[in-house]
Amino acid sequence: MTSGAGMTRRTIMKGGSAALALGASTGSKASDKPATETPWVPIMPALTAYIADAARHVVPAHVRERARLHVLDTLASIIACHTLEAAQLGRAYAKDMGGRGDSPILGSSQYAPPVDAVFASAMTAHAAEINDFIPSAYVQPGPAIVSAALETARSQRRSGQDLISAVIVGYEIAGRLPKAIGTRNLYQAGLANHGVAPTFGTAAACAPLLGLDRAQIGHMIAYCAQQASGAWQWLLDVRHVEKAFVFAGMGARNGMQAAHMARLGFTGVPDSFDHEQAWFRWRAFQGPGRNHAALVEGLNQHWELRLAAMKRYPVGGPTQPAVRALLDLRRTIRPDQVRAIHVAMPGEAATFERANMPALNIPYLAAIIMLDGKLDFVSAQSLERLQTDTAAAEFARRVTVVHDKAQESGEGADRTESARVTITLTNGQEAERFVPYVPGFPTHPLTKAEAEEKARELVSPVLGAAKADRLIALCDGLDSATSVDPLVALMRVPGV
Repeated sequence: MTSGAGMTRRTIMKGGSAALALGASTGSKASDKPATETPWVPIMPALTAYIADAARHVVPAHVRERARLHVLDTLASIIACHTLEAAQLGRAYAKDMGGRGDSPILGSSQYAPPVDAVFASAMTAHAAEINDFIPSAYVQPGPAIVSAALETARSQRRSGQDLISAVIVGYEIAGRLPKAIGTRNLYQAGLANHGVAPTFGTAAACAPLLGLDRAQIGHMIAYCAQQASGAWQWLLDVRHVEKAFVFAGMGARNGMQAAHMARLGFTGVPDSFDHEQAWFRWRAFQGPGRNHAALVEGLNQHWELRLAAMKRYPVGGPTQPAVRALLDLRRTIRPDQVRAIHVAMPGEAATFERANMPALNIPYLAAIIMLDGKLDFVSAQSLERLQTDTAAAEFARRVTVVHDKAQESGEGADRTESARVTITLTNGQEAERFVPYVPGFPTHPLTKAEAEEKARELVSPVLGAAKADRLIALCDGLDSATSVDPLVALMRVPGV
């Protein structure tokens, strides 16, 4: 799980003020290389072959099972989030752009042209902080990749096995790309991993389902490079709409477009990951931490799916341990017994003390956990409650969140998510819980039963227990399914 840049989240965020000199006005040439630089080893032949041959890869059973669980996790997120603002706006956009089409928008009863439908489905999947993520790459792959792959498998009449093979390829490329470039290099270039990687990952998943050959995939990658975008200003987003666009909708749309453009004969720079003046080798990506060869080294041997995480609670990844500790402490502590709550954590603690998004705001989450005695999906996402609940706001003022250097994993080490929560009672006594990880993080992944239980909790309130169980069963059986149509049909939500 080590980032290719060898960076912690804290270090990446602190690098944002440095200016990046691209050499455009200095007269420097893209071909200027240090004398000690090792010869370039071509990447495109291995990359295009890997994507084109998705259906023929020999993938261990446990990796395919993780892929099926990540499909389930994404689809459950779509069902749970279908009423949220980003989901509603995604559907409104799809309707306004073209209206009529035969591609279903997941989590609704609406249809749209393929790219617009997938855009809306992906926006829905990341309308809240509940879908999967790859912490070592700072990427949330499921919303874009699964939405696009499922629609492409449906329209091309592909099997469930084909779908899973394509999803695995998509996760591999999305997870590897930021680490190959160097996550700090992307940040210094003003590019958010969360938008760039899903574009390439989505295209990589769609390509084998569309039957693209290696040459077409080379052109497809060129159009992904032209559309690779996304700014770190998503950190300032309040309503989780721009964030849903950057993390999900944009990558799904751009990646799927690139694949279809290549299918139709669009040509571009065929070696945009090898040519020294093209995107992958651009000056902005030459800083410390890059490992370009890592994009293709170990394919079909080392799996990004094993580095992918699932969120057990409906909140952002870094807030999960604090939430778990608070829920545990709430079992024996009443809100009227609390004088103060102190949360110590690694990373950007200040960000999570004052976040405008409810699912990232630890004082707000602590308040509703203590006041309600639980954390439900609705309250965790409720911007209205964050802004208007005076009792929660008063309680939140008792909560402090601080950075704990001792919990940092250190430069080059695997990223960790942990928290130490200390509650000071009104009688002066203290109660403390340290949570070193939350199940779902790559070091301690959710078991199959736990992932299915999470999906059941998200889907049952919307579709009912029977359909939740049916969704779980269909996803579990995808590798033997001749068609994905039953799964797509189950994702319809009447009246939406």
